[in-house]
Amino acid sequence: MTDQDPKKKAPEPSGVDLARVALRAAREQARARGDAAQQKRQARRGGGLRSGARADGRDPMALGAAINRLLTERGWEAPAAVGGVMGRWPQIVGEDVAKHCVPERYDEDERVLVVRCDSTAWATNLRLLAPTLVARLNEDLGQGRVRQIRVQGPGGPARRYGPLRAPGSTGPGDTYG
Repeated sequence: MTDQDPKKKAPEPSGVDLARVALRAAREQARARGDAAQQKRQARRGGGLRSGARADGRDPMALGAAINRLLTERGWEAPAAVGGVMGRWPQIVGEDVAKHCVPERYDEDERVLVVRCDSTAWATNLRLLAPTLVARLNEDLGQGRVRQIRVQGPGGPARRYGPLRAPGSTGPGDTYG
């Protein structure tokens, strides 16, 4: 005879096996009734699921850990790191440069840091220092985070439009930048 013989049947469960099956079914039913009763009690108290004695995902967490988790989940690590660099700008570039040049924004797609200077002389100076600053920033942030520093000169005075302006004239703004 082979193992797959249709005449051969599985043995009938004995009394001990039947008792185990019945006990398991009774426990599952009791657990289901208990869970339903607990949910009703919590609904009456106005609360939903609550954390128990063991740690789970509903437990409170420290603020720093929550922020790090949010940054990781949203993919904001690079912008947050560059934001930290903007906060430490004087330590990175030096006090003299920081007095005259301020980082404005970071374009994550192009990996370009835009810096505005208060005079054209400082803008020219920062353009000459840009490769050194890119290397220093990448050393701090990780290789390839900043590819280029785009330096902008000072914004000119507010343009006034009025009856004494010629159409299309940029006025004194022609000398800035």
